[in-house]
Amino acid sequence: MKKYFLSLILSFAAMAAFPQQGKITTGIDKKKQKIGAQFNLTLKTTVDTTAKVVFPKGDSFGPMMVIRDEKPDTVRKGARYELVKKYGLTQFDSGSYLIPKLKVLINKKPFFSDSLRVEVANVKVDTLKQGLYDIKPVIQMEKPSKSWWWWCLLISTLIVGACALGYYFFTLFKNRKTTEEIYKTPIEKATSLLKNLENKQLWQKGEVKSYYSELTDIARNYIEEEIHIPAMESTTTELIEALRKVANQKKMTLSQDTFINLEKVLKQADLVKFAKSKPLDFEILEDKKRVESSIVLIHKAVPEEIIEEDTSELDELMKEKFLKKKKRKTTLIAVASVFGALLLTLGILIAVKGLDYVIDNTLGHPTKTLLEGEWITSEYGNPAIELQTPEVLKRINAKDFLPKDAMQLIKDMQTFQYGNIFGDFGIMVATNTYKENPDGKQADINLDDAIEGEIKLFEKKGAQRITVFKEDYTDKDGSVGMKAYGTYIRVNPEDRTSIKMAYEMIYFHQGNGLQKVIVVHQEDDKYAKPLTDKLMKSVELISQTP
Repeated sequence: MKKYFLSLILSFAAMAAFPQQGKITTGIDKKKQKIGAQFNLTLKTTVDTTAKVVFPKGDSFGPMMVIRDEKPDTVRKGARYELVKKYGLTQFDSGSYLIPKLKVLINKKPFFSDSLRVEVANVKVDTLKQGLYDIKPVIQMEKPSKSWWWWCLLISTLIVGACALGYYFFTLFKNRKTTEEIYKTPIEKATSLLKNLENKQLWQKGEVKSYYSELTDIARNYIEEEIHIPAMESTTTELIEALRKVANQKKMTLSQDTFINLEKVLKQADLVKFAKSKPLDFEILEDKKRVESSIVLIHKAVPEEIIEEDTSELDELMKEKFLKKKKRKTTLIAVASVFGALLLTLGILIAVKGLDYVIDNTLGHPTKTLLEGEWITSEYGNPAIELQTPEVLKRINAKDFLPKDAMQLIKDMQTFQYGNIFGDFGIMVATNTYKENPDGKQADINLDDAIEGEIKLFEKKGAQRITVFKEDYTDKDGSVGMKAYGTYIRVNPEDRTSIKMAYEMIYFHQGNGLQKVIVVHQEDDKYAKPLTDKLMKSVELISQTP
């Protein structure tokens, strides 16, 4: 019994000495700040020295923006660590805001901080001591001179590249012509190339693969030019068989050793090039002698008539291969020439019009296509709104967008949409007719409250850091409404990247009806802004007949 009480006392002592792991202490320096001022939030926990702690990260905690995220401070206390994490938070709209519970992972187990409510107050302006002044006029700034040297460098590089490509093919043809003029016969050409190959001393320098590649190319070229066999495209077996066949047709006096020696060299070259074989020095010398001997023997065995280009007795397969090779070379030259011209044209277009212009006009751009397409004038809803749109809007069921208490007040709802106003681009037109009050009077509709409700709906759909500007609006027919516009941040659900969006809303109130037009697009979309302006200018409220 004494041992039991002793153990119990020691357990309580241990718990008192070491705080429970996982408790998160939450603190903030001030509960009330001015707009844009910083709230200093602190999260503190005490854990074992072996514990792994992951504090929350993000651009915002609920409605509060995170403007500072410091590294955790670690204080050792005996066998435990006290971790202190500090954040700087702010908000640019006045009001009361709740900093939500934040999740801290300790050894992959979640623990939560306390939620805190803070007040953000407006900055009071004393107009008695500080006078008010008119807005300064717009000052036209001198545009900085364009860096034409960069564009000149780009154009010059493209022109030089195209000229180099043209010079390469010109030189290729010129060299082929010159080669034909210098070497009067194939045997003279082959003999000269063998001497040049020996002077390079490739295999002596360890470049055995390059040596065998040039050696067999000389032999194959000679056979192709002398006997008109497509030797460069044939395998070793195909070449020897074709050579035997032509020798038999032309009654060439070639010994069996000639075929065997030539085949040995070609197979040895295949092993060197594809199997990384390394022949000995004496084997390399022997292969060179075999090629020289084969070329000489073939030259002596060729009848005089074969010098004239008479391919009538070659079989159809050899003729086809020979013609295919010539056709391929011609096609390659044509393709390269066209590619060079296109490259030069593309470079000039990029230099003159810019990269975005070239991409938008070649690959296309969604909102550019909508803006430049044929627009349609239509009426939507009842009471109707008439406007021009790049595509016909489709009727959708928008009842799920509104809260239940709001739906109880609506008598009829007609909503039309193109795209998705909660996505990257969307157009929406909606008309709502509200029920009459119990006393038979028209429903009390406030446009300002309606816009605020729309903004809250955007927040519910994940919009963050929404800016709102409001002003009176008059359509082209004189109907008066209210316009709201601004920006917000939308998080892409696929890759969690932030996208800055822009929106415009127009609201009208007529009788028991509320009409609205909403356009949403990415802020940096240069075609979406003129598209929105064109659409909004075309809006006309159709007066409700009594």
